[in-house]
Amino acid sequence: MIIRTSGYCEHMVCGATSMGNTGIESKVIGLAERHNMLLPGDRVVVGLSGGADSVCLLHILAKWQSSLRVELHAAHLNHQLRATESEADAIYVSELAGSLGIPVTVEERDVSGYCNERSCSIEEAARELRYDFLSSVAAGVGANRIAVGHTRDDHIETVLMHIIRGAGTGGLSGMAGVLSMAQVQRGGSSLGTAGACRLIRPLLDVTREETTDYCQRLQLNARIDSSNISPSFLRNRIRLHLLPLLRQYNPRLDSALLRLADIAREDSVFIEEQAAARWDEVVSLHDDCVRINRRQTAALPIALQRQLLRLAFTRLAGDARDIEIGHVEAARDLLGKPVGKMVFLPRGLVCWGDYHHLVMTDASSVASGGERLQLELSCPFAALEGEIPLEVPGETILPGLRVVATVIGGQAGCSIVRGMVRMEAEDSQRSSVAVFDLHKTGRQISVRHRRPGDRFQPLGMNGSKKIQDFMVDSRIPRLWRDYVPIVCTPEQIIWMVGWRIDERVKVSEETEEIVRLEFVWEE
Repeated sequence: MIIRTSGYCEHMVCGATSMGNTGIESKVIGLAERHNMLLPGDRVVVGLSGGADSVCLLHILAKWQSSLRVELHAAHLNHQLRATESEADAIYVSELAGSLGIPVTVEERDVSGYCNERSCSIEEAARELRYDFLSSVAAGVGANRIAVGHTRDDHIETVLMHIIRGAGTGGLSGMAGVLSMAQVQRGGSSLGTAGACRLIRPLLDVTREETTDYCQRLQLNARIDSSNISPSFLRNRIRLHLLPLLRQYNPRLDSALLRLADIAREDSVFIEEQAAARWDEVVSLHDDCVRINRRQTAALPIALQRQLLRLAFTRLAGDARDIEIGHVEAARDLLGKPVGKMVFLPRGLVCWGDYHHLVMTDASSVASGGERLQLELSCPFAALEGEIPLEVPGETILPGLRVVATVIGGQAGCSIVRGMVRMEAEDSQRSSVAVFDLHKTGRQISVRHRRPGDRFQPLGMNGSKKIQDFMVDSRIPRLWRDYVPIVCTPEQIIWMVGWRIDERVKVSEETEEIVRLEFVWEE
């Protein structure tokens, strides 16, 4: 429902100056000018809940719209959560916009129904539907700005909420004054031309107390939302209970959290710039798949590793919503895991590691019906023809790789190598390296693919195990299994390359000669 009105109420505007409210107005307009929130010719949709914050915002922008040379359009969404109270809010905002000569769109959404459908919280459902609504209004009226009434207090609460939830540096930044709508919501058909909109928060320098005082002085009779005191919402518990308690420990807590947010934002911007500069060096795109070079990424500072993974997620998902620090860390851990390990991410994405890359793509592409894509995109192994003898010592050239064999003898040499065994075993970037007791293996070593009935004794186990069962237990992708190189001697299998050597050929204190094998894969 769009209500178009005219006849701006002049006495309300004049009253603002006469009653001494220029202080809050200068904060709002000053912030907007410093951050280019509003430019001449902008068409602005103002989210209007009816509470003091949004009423204050609309009233100030209405007073200044001629000077700013912007065009305003108010938008109110009835969440259908508070029955007659919600209906009274809708009537109030319509009358307020009418008194200011601002056209207004009033609609309603079934937040509870949407919450049940999406299996999400009421807070999350209301937020998604609210921004979807504002975007659709912006698209309908051709607006390029959406202004919302978040205050300094909202900013502080958000920082603390993110700390509680375990956010990374980006989350500690709290609320940004200006950001694209693509960063705000998941997207959808209702976005339309509003996808190019910027969300602005002109009240971030203003406290909730100041907006309430503004409305009271001008007798604007802003609505009071009873849900704002409900303890069922985390933000309310932080506002009403946690913040007052923390302020007893630090009376200047608000300033401390705001300073933390500023520092985190500046650090985040720098990290984002550095990661963007390295994107083309370490990342390659293949249709709906992102491949991140493991070796190059592992050599970068951890902060850049995290940001590159966030960028990869954003490239595939369209935005960074839902990706939390826990997801990023789980994916980053793959840099130090054997190949084939897999992590499921939000929005239906999955990430796994091969020898050279972390691969991120849609999980549906690696499901049972699409596993061929997983093999084609990430399997590091090439087909081997039969059983190929290795030069020991020496170098053997194979399809897609070369195998370097080194023999180390003498007490001093073996002592050094024994000290390196554990280090190499724990280093995922060296998972294609293994050392063996040459006396137990002999020099007649070859490489092939698995055969029916193959067994070996994985390092650390007392008995033997079928290669097939070991592959299943190690979660090696099904379509990789026939391509994994198997190193063997005439008597036994000694290594399933990339995973485990055989217990019976390991290096010990009694070892006199060591053979070191390294598989060097072509990237």
